Amino acid sequence: MELSLRASARLLNVSEKTIHRWVRQGILPAYRANDQYRFHRAELLEWATSRGVNVSADICTEPEDEPIPGGLAAAIRAGGIYHQVEGGDKADVLRRAVGLMPLPEEVDRNFVLQLFLARESLGSTGVGHGVALPHVRSPVVMHVARPMVTLCFLKRPVAFGAIDGRPVHALFTMLSPTVRAHLQTIARLSHALRQPGFAAVISRHGAPEEVLDACEAVDGGIPTYPSAA
Repeated sequence: MELSLRASARLLNVSEKTIHRWVRQGILPAYRANDQYRFHRAELLEWATSRGVNVSADICTEPEDEPIPGGLAAAIRAGGIYHQVEGGDKADVLRRAVGLMPLPEEVDRNFVLQLFLARESLGSTGVGHGVALPHVRSPVVMHVARPMVTLCFLKRPVAFGAIDGRPVHALFTMLSPTVRAHLQTIARLSHALRQPGFAAVISRHGAPEEVLDACEAVDGGIPTYPSAA
């Protein structure tokens, strides 16, 4: 989904002048269309998360969006939480993470792995503080009932080329039934990682119940909009 400069400024809680300055400095990824800047929502979320920008909670739900059923907590319940996941390097832990994802039987797991590896070749999905959000440039959309996020806590941190240079100890991999659901899911994850309570649980590799409680706390703070009549 493409965003205007004004919408991007609102969601990042900064002025339009600040957005202009970041673009001119080559800091913020943007595109030119009809002599106007346009921003890809997924890239904006990735960028904001990696740089610790305190994005507006509104970035998680827009008025025209159909809310994610059950929110982030439901997505992680569907995808599962795994501790002590082995792996010696980025490719290895991604392979193991894909192996744990509850993919439909007809899905070729090696194909999904190659999509993740191709995305990593364009730039690390390590967003800092030991966390990575592996996904593909064009969201993985499959015939599933709802978004699913699989959380893998690694047995040993691995180098991931993250923006802060820190090795990664937690991976959130995801798949969704629609592109819009994918964008909402990554938005909620990006927002959640900025919340101290959620970040603390992930940092200490909390038990599944703790992770889900933290997810529900995040979901409870997301604004909702009344359905159109």
